[in-house]
Amino acid sequence: MSRRANRVQDARGYLLHASPWRETSLIVHVFTGEHGNVSLVAKGAKRPYSALRPVLSAFQPLALSWSGAGEIKTLVRAESLGIHTLGGRAHMSAWYMNELLLRLLPREDPHPVLFDAYDAALLQLAQGSKAAGSLRRFEWILLNETGYGVDETAPDFDDAQGEPELRRSLRERLDELLAGRPLRTRKVLMELQRF
Repeated sequence: MSRRANRVQDARGYLLHASPWRETSLIVHVFTGEHGNVSLVAKGAKRPYSALRPVLSAFQPLALSWSGAGEIKTLVRAESLGIHTLGGRAHMSAWYMNELLLRLLPREDPHPVLFDAYDAALLQLAQGSKAAGSLRRFEWILLNETGYGVDETAPDFDDAQGEPELRRSLRERLDELLAGRPLRTRKVLMELQRF
């Protein structure tokens, strides 16, 4: 295999999670439509004058370039493709979607339909749309794309009367998949609702 085959240029994606690695670098987990979840090392990204530092933000569309053949590739370049301004509940909803993607998708398994659903949900959340419809649509597509969905036609995700029942059935299905591994974002949301 040639070196050129191990290089990806300008893949549209989103940062799902970042964690420190060594003194100046980060390990970033990104979600792209063409390549699925990919783990990358962003060398020097924690340096004050790094070109990557201001760009690597969660929930922002990015053009990502990387190289490498191992489990963790090397991020070569990242450019912003716009800004989604999220606040309050929309922010927590977006973290919830990220956690689902990290937990339920295998690495490097492309899901372009799911990527489009994630992108659309973030855009709706940034525009101030109600989170419920966006989240139910995303959860429905996630379950169907990963083979855990139901053989029914898609419901009306914007139907406020049917939303509680739809939420319950989707949560039950997700809880089955995540048995023994509860979502942290759901726990935080439950705690916040008590106040």
